[in-house]
Amino acid sequence: MDKIDTARVAETILAAPGWARVGITAPTSHIRVEAAFELARAIVESVRAGAEPASPDQLGLSL
Repeated sequence: MDKIDTARVAETILAAPGWARVGITAPTSHIRVEAAFELARAIVESVRAGAEPASPDQLGLSL
């Protein structure tokens, strides 16, 4: 990966599990840490998957 595509990262975060997106604002640190790792896993999986859309319900756009 030569360049980080911020739009793709944002789409991947939005496609991540809801508990992880909400969890990063939790009052306890262990929940924030677990949520952050889940978001990181989602982003890494998206990068490894290549140009595939983050969600099977989302259509990919060729640019």
